[in-house]
Amino acid sequence: MKKNKISKNWVNKQRRDIYVRQSKVDGYRARSAYKLIEIDEKFKIFKGGLTVIDIGAAPGSWTQYASKAVRNGKIISIDLKEMEPIENTLQIKGDFTEDQTQKKIKELLTDKSDIVMSDMAVNTTGIKNIDSIQTGELCKEAMIFSQDIISNSGFFISKIFMGGSFNEIVQLGKKIFKEVKVFKPKSSRKDSKESFIICKNLR
Repeated sequence: MKKNKISKNWVNKQRRDIYVRQSKVDGYRARSAYKLIEIDEKFKIFKGGLTVIDIGAAPGSWTQYASKAVRNGKIISIDLKEMEPIENTLQIKGDFTEDQTQKKIKELLTDKSDIVMSDMAVNTTGIKNIDSIQTGELCKEAMIFSQDIISNSGFFISKIFMGGSFNEIVQLGKKIFKEVKVFKPKSSRKDSKESFIICKNLR
């Protein structure tokens, strides 16, 4: 009974959500596209000809936005799940944390990447501090990996949760990049602890 009530509340919340409705109008696969759009509007990240790596890409709304914003560039998307194809993108099905998957990404690159972005999060346990720490580990892994493949003036964008490992992630960002900002888009739900870390210019 409780599970049905939670499901019903979720459905009602989705119906009321302007970003869910707008995503259907604009053809995005998820409302998360608008978080990336807001990040881009604030930090002026995307332009034609760039190489973009999208980690944890499914269902593909960030890749969809990148494919529109980066004309004549290269977009490589990685996820554990199979994704419906998106025009002008390359897709890798695999676990980003495995060496084999990271090797595949590097093999598809002909030059350094301009943007590495990650909307990865673990399957939530409902225990916010544990979820925050586990998602934080994914962010750190993506950030460390980006060092190998990103251009000197490149951007790293990742979801982070306020909580256990937040300060540690920001410190790691400052160790690797010259500029580090934390931003919570308006399209991020108010009751969500998520923010996004935006890093620029390798040290």
